[in-house]
Amino acid sequence: MRIAMWSGPRNLSTAMMYAFAARGDCAVWDEPFYAAYLKATGIDHPMRDEIIAANETDPGRIAARCAGEAPFGEPLFYQKHMTVHMIPGFDRSFMASCENVFLIRHPARVVASYARKREGPTLADIGFVQQADLFDEVADRLGRPPLVIDSADIRDNPKAALSALCAALGIGFTEAMLHWPAGGHPSDGIWAAHWYGAVHRSTGFEDPEGPLPDLPPRYADLAERALPHYRRLAAHRIRT
Repeated sequence: MRIAMWSGPRNLSTAMMYAFAARGDCAVWDEPFYAAYLKATGIDHPMRDEIIAANETDPGRIAARCAGEAPFGEPLFYQKHMTVHMIPGFDRSFMASCENVFLIRHPARVVASYARKREGPTLADIGFVQQADLFDEVADRLGRPPLVIDSADIRDNPKAALSALCAALGIGFTEAMLHWPAGGHPSDGIWAAHWYGAVHRSTGFEDPEGPLPDLPPRYADLAERALPHYRRLAAHRIRT
């Protein structure tokens, strides 16, 4: 089974990749289209040149690998995708061969976390519009809403949330998904050095989050513009 997990940045996405990697029967791929996205758009991101140099930049080849067999012959192939990377012109046909899941997080938390790593984010940077578009594309093909899981539900009760997700995917849950070694994973992208500091210090999911962060006006406006997209997907989230 191929599992394509679609999220914006700062959405608990790396911790979820670690959880699936910890199962023992699952190969993982960290942001397959990141280098292709940077090369095609010319956008300036931390470590841009290193990312492009170290990774495949042909979106057609990447898509073919996403639709292929899991590395090392594992029965599960978990792909951590950023919605912002799927720009027009990139081959999305591989999505039809995957179980597509949408990982969401409240925009205020996303904006606060993103701005600490890269100042001045825009609506295009945080991925909510792109996530909603991809959700609609998958829903149109399936004739029903695809799976949605909220990072807040995972943080509130990781075992219940991951058990519910695994049940919805038709795979068994294992307690191994709740813990992983500190220090990162061999499948981490080269960009982990900039983005993954907190999750590298972790050995499992963090405790539930508190109140929403207070944002300065320009960031509060950004979160407000993303909120309708988040709420629309949240209406379909897996209940635990």
